[in-house]
Order: sequence, then C-alpha cells, then structure tokens
Amino acid sequence: MNQILKCWAVVPAAGVGKRMQADRPKQYLPLAGKTVIEHTLNRLLQSGAFQAVAVAISLEDPYWPELDVSKHPNVITAPGGKERADSVLSALKSLQGQAAEDDWVLVHDAARPCLTASDIHLQIETLKNDAVGGILALSSHDTLKHVDGDTITATIDRKHVWRALTPQMFKYGMLRDALQQTEGNPAVTDEASALELLGFQPKIVEGRPDNIKITRPEDLALAQFYMEQQT
Repeated sequence: MNQILKCWAVVPAAGVGKRMQADRPKQYLPLAGKTVIEHTLNRLLQSGAFQAVAVAISLEDPYWPELDVSKHPNVITAPGGKERADSVLSALKSLQGQAAEDDWVLVHDAARPCLTASDIHLQIETLKNDAVGGILALSSHDTLKHVDGDTITATIDRKHVWRALTPQMFKYGMLRDALQQTEGNPAVTDEASALELLGFQPKIVEGRPDNIKITRPEDLALAQFYMEQQT
C-alpha cells in the first residue's frame, strides 16, 4: 500500500435485518462456515488497503463479542446508532485522532460478504485523486418502470440509472461534516446521498455483480455460490 495514501474502512453493523425473518441479525447468520460479518471483515482486512476497520455495533448486541474478529488488532468497535448514517458517523468519530482530514474512508455494508480485493483496489486507484470521491455501482440491465401503486406511469431511461453498491469512498473530514450537517434527514440513505444534498457530485466506479447484499434468505445460497466461484 502506498504509504502516503491512507485509507480506513467503516462497517455499520447495528441493523436487525427484519426481512430475513431469522432469530438473529443477518450479519450473524451462518455462511460457508463463518458468520456473514466475519466474511465481510476478513475481505476488508485481507485486502491490505486499510489502516484499520471501524465497526459500529449495537450496544445490546450479544453476538459481536463472541467473534474472534472483534478482537483483531486492526478492528475498532464503535457504538451503533438508530439509523445507518448515525452508525457511520459514530464509527468515524471512533477514528478521531488517528485518521487525518484528507484520509480516505471506505464505508462498506456488513451484509456484503463477497466483496473482492480487486474491487477495493480498483476503487481506491480510480478515486484517489478525485476532489469528492465516489461509490462502487452497477449499471442496470433491466428495463425500469416508474409506478404509482401497481400502475406503470413511465419507462425510465436505464442509461442514466445505476445501482449503488459499497464501499462508498470519501475523505474523512468531508464525510464526517456531511453526515453531521444532514443528521436526521430521511433522504440520507447512503453516504453518497449526504454529499449530494450538500451539492457535491460523487463519481461511480463500476463494480463486480457478485458484490451482493444479503437481504433475504435466498441470498445466503447465492452468496455461497459466488464465494465458491471466486476461489
């Protein structure tokens, strides 16, 4: 890793994952011999790209302290918040005094365990000289419809629509300030949206389609399939 370029990872992991209909948050469900979050964090730690990984965990979480990765010397545990943005901001604050204002922060979903080191390094290399930063994303191959209830009202030009993935990469100080200034705004559904609300225009870097998010039960089998193909 370039010694001048410092990058930090942030993983918001305080969610409960209600759509999984499981007995525990989705990040703790078993996947290929480990929990989902263990795979995710191992991918980040083994990439060699980060000074440390800050993980935002619910204060009532009984599962996190039981994982070996929670005691990794390059893993910092921060208190999770009510919303994703709150957890990310808490994790950023846990890096205060270590991360410089112009260091890069890559925020990654705990439930994306198939992230590859190649995508991490592609994103960093592509955006390291950008004034704002940007996100991994996928172009849409499907025809997209705008609907009202169950009625189609228009067909959307898919050339201008991309699916947001993670990591999302921004300067430490810029992202912290954006999240503080937009705190409580329901329009902030990811880090890029906080920057957008302040007038910034993040870039996109095309990522791999196997960087899926575990959202529903059937996603676990798909993630395991992708992991087997990646090795």
